[in-house]
Amino acid sequence: MRGVTVLGASGSIGVNTLDVLARHRDRYHVVGLSGNTDVARLVEQCHVHHPQYAVMADAVAAEQLRARLRSVDSAIDVLSGAEGLADIAAHADVHVVMAAIVGAAGLQPTLAAVRAGKRILLANKEALVMSGRIFMEEVQRHNAELLPVDSEHNAIFQCLPIGRERDLEGAGVRRILLTASGGPFRTAALESLRTVTPAQACAHPNWEMGRKISVDSATMMNKGLEVIEARWLFDAAPEHIQVVVHPQSVIHSLVEYVDGSILAQLGSPDMRTPIACALAWPERIEAGVARLDLLQVARLDFETPDITRFPCLRLAYEALARGGTATAVLNAANEVAVQAFLAGRIGYTVIAEVVEGALSEISACEAESLAVILEADEQARAVAAELVAARETRTSL
Repeated sequence: MRGVTVLGASGSIGVNTLDVLARHRDRYHVVGLSGNTDVARLVEQCHVHHPQYAVMADAVAAEQLRARLRSVDSAIDVLSGAEGLADIAAHADVHVVMAAIVGAAGLQPTLAAVRAGKRILLANKEALVMSGRIFMEEVQRHNAELLPVDSEHNAIFQCLPIGRERDLEGAGVRRILLTASGGPFRTAALESLRTVTPAQACAHPNWEMGRKISVDSATMMNKGLEVIEARWLFDAAPEHIQVVVHPQSVIHSLVEYVDGSILAQLGSPDMRTPIACALAWPERIEAGVARLDLLQVARLDFETPDITRFPCLRLAYEALARGGTATAVLNAANEVAVQAFLAGRIGYTVIAEVVEGALSEISACEAESLAVILEADEQARAVAAELVAARETRTSL
């Protein structure tokens, strides 16, 4: 029996992880769950999975959960805040940590799991986007095991020789091909993007995801963040990472080798596949995923991404080229802009404008420590908030 902590249990990745775990109660038991401020969802999950610990974002939510759990399972220890997240990530009874807290908030608890030498199932790409070099150095220093859960990176991982995941040249890899669906606006008229609503941006044609990630998929910022993540996960040069639009979302990514071979990982668009793969690796376990019927799919299409339509992808490559804290600025500004869009404060096309403005205004410096990275993150959020306020005022006029 392997103990598992799920950071971000109330989100889509967390829910899917618990679904997979429930299918294998003879192999895994849940030690800790965190749910931000979603008390109702965590009460339900605690009732089903009976963790030792449950963590909420703040003391108020924790007390609400504690009161609700008295009638469900009074033995569950309820914690709160960053300290509580670090505790359940590094707990001695935990072997595997699903790192699925969305955004920059997931960095610190994921690092706690790394420093405790756990197997980390990485769904929080922002941890690497913000602090790639430092994060990977910590993984190596503490002998942690890092397995990607993003469907694209998990696909790449499966297509690489075991043990050569960070030695691409030695493995004979020419390039990595990250696939992207193109989201809901792949063929929409460019002029129509100015009036896109949050509901439209969150209506992904293939995947069921949280609202923030759905918007990132629509703008292709998600793919830009994945390029940065791939650079650090696989120690890949940026010029060897190419994005390919694949509307069917059947091929999750590909690896091209110097001998002309291209290996691809295919599957139904269901996050339980990469979750189960990372959870049991190198074994395979049932995930509850519908089988892929290639005859029903019938065709596989590929396109070059349109940078005019998807300026966020360009901005991600530019931030990666600048290096240092530029990627932390990119991520923070995007989080602020997407939140403002979802709240109806700015238009869809303004997201990229806010990110570009923050990158132009803030000079990148060497990401020499976590403190420097967090300071850049804070500065970028302040600048992005000002840019949002300026655009919001202009829009209201």
